[in-house]
Amino acid sequence: MSSPVLPITNPQPTTTTTAAGSQPPLPPHAFRAFLNNITESARNGFAQRRPFTELIDRSAFSKPESISEATTRIRKNYTYFRINYLTIISVILAFSLLSNPFSLLLLVGLLCSWLFLYLFRASDQPLVISGRTFSNRETLGILIVLSVFVVFLTNVGSVIISALLVGVGIVCAHGAFRAPEDLFLDDVQENASTGFLSSFLGGAASNVVASAAPIVAAARG
Repeated sequence: MSSPVLPITNPQPTTTTTAAGSQPPLPPHAFRAFLNNITESARNGFAQRRPFTELIDRSAFSKPESISEATTRIRKNYTYFRINYLTIISVILAFSLLSNPFSLLLLVGLLCSWLFLYLFRASDQPLVISGRTFSNRETLGILIVLSVFVVFLTNVGSVIISALLVGVGIVCAHGAFRAPEDLFLDDVQENASTGFLSSFLGGAASNVVASAAPIVAAARG
């Protein structure tokens, strides 16, 4: 009598599903490199500032004879002292935020949320909160709603706007009463027709965007 034949089950090989073309996580030094690029851009811009003794030269102040003269003075002084003016506005904004620690905490938290939850999060690492997975589009929508809430429904927006208004008011008052006749405007005359925001922020913003583009592309690609 032949012995019974036992059934043999061939084990199926275990396969691990991986996303095609998934990228490795963002290198830990990427955020540090981003901050270094921003710091270097700020240092280079600050090196182009005019001497503050020239900014506050009392002998150069006089009352403008008309509104058109005041406007011309402001435009020329913007062109010449734009780094100094940006420094003054930044100091006023920083002082306003430091004097309102709750607003500063909210703003820092919002900035960190954008950096670590969207900009520097690798594309193959979805956001998971309480077992719920959020897509990139959902994450972006949540961050936009959170930004609107923090800026417009708390005192963060009022603190920032008030500080900017005070800073711009000081800059405009100085530009209107500071006679630019003794300034050497030949090297910056081509920028005299640029607007306020573009002359202030154009160079710094372009440098920051250029430095952030490769890192963000590596994280979001």
